[in-house]
Amino acid sequence: MVSLSNQTSFSFYPNNVFVSDKTRLGIPGINFPRKIKVKVTCFAADQPRQQKQQKKKKSQSTNSDAESGVDPVGFLTKLGIADRIFAQFLRERHKALKDLKDELLKRHFDLRDLASGFELLGMHRHMEHRVDFMDWGPGARYGAIIGDFNGWSPTENSAREGLFGHDDFGYWFIILEDKLREGEEPEELYFQQYNYVDDYDKGDSGVTAEEVFQRANDEYWEPGEDRFIKNRYEVPAKLYEQLFGPNSPQTLEDLGEIPDAETRYKQYKEEHKNDPPSNLPPCDIIDDGRGKPYDIYNVVTSPEWTKKFYEKSPPIPYWLETRKGRKAWLEKYIPAVPHGSKYRLYFNTPDGPLERVPAWATYVQPEDEGKQAYAIHWEPSPESAYKWKHTKPDKPKSLRIYECHVGISGSEAKISSFEEFTKKVLPHVKRAGYNAIQLIGIPEHKDYYTVGYRVTNFFAVSNRFGTPDDFKRLVDEAHGLGLLVFLDIVHSYAAADQMVGLSLFDGSNDCYFHHGKRGHHKHWGTRMFKYGDLDVFHFLISNLNWWITEYQVDGYQFHSLASMIYTHNGFAPFNSGFDDYCNQYVDRDALMYLILANEILHDLHPDIITIAEDATYYPGLCEPVSQGGLGFDYYVNLSATEMWVSLLDSVPDSEWSMSKIVSTLVANKEYADKMLSYAESHNQSISGGRSFAEILLGGVQNENKLLDRGVSLHKMIRLLTFTIGGRAYLNFMGNEFGHPERVEFPTQSNKFSFSLANRRWDLLESGIHHQLFSFDKDLMDLDKSKGILSRGLPSIHHVNDTNMVISFSRGPFLFIFNFHPSNSYEKYGAGVEEAGEYTMILNSDEAKYGGQGLLKEDQYLQRSISKRIDGQRNCLEVFLPSRTAQVYKLTRILRI
Repeated sequence: MVSLSNQTSFSFYPNNVFVSDKTRLGIPGINFPRKIKVKVTCFAADQPRQQKQQKKKKSQSTNSDAESGVDPVGFLTKLGIADRIFAQFLRERHKALKDLKDELLKRHFDLRDLASGFELLGMHRHMEHRVDFMDWGPGARYGAIIGDFNGWSPTENSAREGLFGHDDFGYWFIILEDKLREGEEPEELYFQQYNYVDDYDKGDSGVTAEEVFQRANDEYWEPGEDRFIKNRYEVPAKLYEQLFGPNSPQTLEDLGEIPDAETRYKQYKEEHKNDPPSNLPPCDIIDDGRGKPYDIYNVVTSPEWTKKFYEKSPPIPYWLETRKGRKAWLEKYIPAVPHGSKYRLYFNTPDGPLERVPAWATYVQPEDEGKQAYAIHWEPSPESAYKWKHTKPDKPKSLRIYECHVGISGSEAKISSFEEFTKKVLPHVKRAGYNAIQLIGIPEHKDYYTVGYRVTNFFAVSNRFGTPDDFKRLVDEAHGLGLLVFLDIVHSYAAADQMVGLSLFDGSNDCYFHHGKRGHHKHWGTRMFKYGDLDVFHFLISNLNWWITEYQVDGYQFHSLASMIYTHNGFAPFNSGFDDYCNQYVDRDALMYLILANEILHDLHPDIITIAEDATYYPGLCEPVSQGGLGFDYYVNLSATEMWVSLLDSVPDSEWSMSKIVSTLVANKEYADKMLSYAESHNQSISGGRSFAEILLGGVQNENKLLDRGVSLHKMIRLLTFTIGGRAYLNFMGNEFGHPERVEFPTQSNKFSFSLANRRWDLLESGIHHQLFSFDKDLMDLDKSKGILSRGLPSIHHVNDTNMVISFSRGPFLFIFNFHPSNSYEKYGAGVEEAGEYTMILNSDEAKYGGQGLLKEDQYLQRSISKRIDGQRNCLEVFLPSRTAQVYKLTRILRI
């Protein structure tokens, strides 16, 4: 039995239509159909051969992995971990990942195309005086765009299933034609295009398309070529006349018996051997039938003509010249969807009609005071659209991240804007010595009190802070100050809201999310993505690429990975070793999504930085994908801040364990270099907790002893966390100067008060908050000017639980901490490897930092003593007051 194996599903996206942009072909808006391959297969005869090919393919795949340096269990081998079950899980995951890539590439040209869904989906202006809209709703039967531009009519701009409006994958395609102004005539050219943004001022010269075409014929075509272009039948008619004469037969009966092709060809060549040169392509026809009952013909041309044909560039410049300018477009048409228009997506489903905010909308007004949410079409004129001014900063060797929330960044009791943040906060971040900002709550979210973690519209900038152009300006100004911009991205779950979010988007319960209990977070009431669905995968990957492409962000912190990696959302005991990371509760699809996300992002944007926030520390978080890892650049040490909060809240100062502090801060030694450390983040200030300053300094302003304790510990905790960890550090906005109050978003419980939803920047002017800021600024300078964090891992050689002293070195720098609440040490021995002179470059007890200033000036320079301590060949004997920390630098080496 013979069967034609060819895909019969109809799809305008993403299977067989490709819309290019300037980075691909240089011609935006051109549609190129994909090639259809028809394979003729005899199943009975081919079955043994197929089995052999499958075995050969499997063998080739294994060999290919080995040749390319891919080892699914490579990081286990590197670390000397021998867990057979987990290793098998990694191998199976690697095989499933390859199969997933194959499936994805059947529907997309390449991984870049997979990550660029925003180029087609959503609402886009097309050059042919129209607006194209596309969205995904496989459960709907009817789709339409309703908005203020069509009176919210569900019939005026619609697309019906089976009428080129709905493909077999559930994508709805709606065209909204611009309206001719009164008195204007329709276009003479069916495919007349306009420049809207790029070269928008070109095309209004008054030159007609006919004049451009005439010039193309005069300048582009060689003599004789244009004749055959104009009349495509002239060439075959002339050949027919040459073969059969001027009075050639007109029917098959008149034709009679025809000699075979080779005989006819030889006769023809003999008859025309003395003909003058022609502009026709010099083609030779070779019969390759070889005795078969049918002929196979190969058409062979001369190499010279073939080379000439391929070297001739297409007449695209002439075609581009036929485009008219923006001025001509506005004179002739009324835009179908003007800038700022409000709209929603209308679906008719088995359960009735629905109105939804489109999933790919880039600007949204959430529900407000009982008004239904809607999308806003953002298409400013080229003159008013934001234009980028600055280039991105280079990728730094170490990260000093300033974590921010735009809404609470102001001093007033209101929601602050992007504009206010740009003017007031960015200069402070630069002055404080940080080299990156990390923004929380940027994607649109319905409820302000959720801090931005229950995202409703993944491609939209939060409307409450400003416009898309306002956010572009923020990012651009940050880059101008040398600051990287990271987003706290939430792909681990989504808001359960239906009217503005993705829940029940097309009326079905399993569109973007899992069906049943698995589709809901066990504790937070949010929806869980179906990562194994190719269209959901496409949506999320495109979302990551969108923020980088459209807003030029420099990286992401992936929020709460445990929620997505495990079906129990991370709320389960982990006491079974590696089995906890590969048992039935692990969502392999979520892991493969994270792996491909890192692989694609780093391939498309080599300088991108990805940070994993995972409370379970999944094995291989920061290992390369090629070695079985997930491919993140950094991971967050969540244990550190939990430890500090526990010590401050419930453990007397004299009972603090130095060993526990060090082991928690260093965490996993194998990945210490990839660790992002922080003493406190927004979790302590926002998530129902208290900041360290509130714990240490709250209510003690009039008690000097308690105030000294609070100020000292605030500085020491930050200094130790900063210097003993990896190459990245994070601080939440305001904590660097000891913000005295927690953050409390307006909710019903506090009568929607904004009194605690702000930052007290006025405290920076004087007092202990100014002193704490001065210390934090000099702390950042340790890395900014001296490269502390990028000098490799610390060498920890002294941890004394009795004396409560910690000492370690990092390059030529020595760090000494005395956490004892009462004991000071006159000549405390601290080991150093190099003999020489050491100068104190930072002393937490200085008066300018709010300290007592107990050290004298001559004690800032120390000369080493030839005395072995803590495994080091030399030592320093330093005066170490209680609750103080000192940083020394080797300034002169002594040769003994």
